[in-house]
Amino acid sequence: MDHEINDTELLSQIAAGEQSAVRTLFARHLLRIFRFIMRKTGNEATAEELTNEVFLEIWRHAGKFEGRSAASTWMLSIAHNRTVSLLRRRSEAQLDEGVAEQIADAADTPETSASKRGKGEQIRACMDQLTPDHREIIDLVYYHEKSISEVSEVLDIPEGTVKTRMFHARKKLGDILREAGVDRGWP
Repeated sequence: MDHEINDTELLSQIAAGEQSAVRTLFARHLLRIFRFIMRKTGNEATAEELTNEVFLEIWRHAGKFEGRSAASTWMLSIAHNRTVSLLRRRSEAQLDEGVAEQIADAADTPETSASKRGKGEQIRACMDQLTPDHREIIDLVYYHEKSISEVSEVLDIPEGTVKTRMFHARKKLGDILREAGVDRGWP
């Protein structure tokens, strides 16, 4: 591969059995997909496992990519569906000790916690206070730089719903950040 091949071309090559295309796509998108899943699950081991499953599914179904959206949107949609499916199964199961150990200790006041972390960590902690739907919208728009139509496709919801959730998510996050004493630094 002498020049940088776009993701759509890589998916075509993967469908044709090109091993190097799989490695290139994996290297290009591993971190973004892992972070997307990590923000949804809050568990590194789970995020690693799901990321591997997502790339396995991408490899298996590369030939089904129709190019109606960006390849990254299609891949995030797979990651979203895999993660939602896992979280749905988990919510039906009882809390086990491993999950219970990961629940944050609320002994510190919000002010104390905020002073202990850097601004990025503060913002992520504030995002954790949003509902899962609102957190997901903020994640896709700001961290993955997806448009309203792309978010609509990833989440399989109408664009109007994306806009409404985005409006409420930004308002709520702004309130949470203000209460925590964090200067937003974004529009």
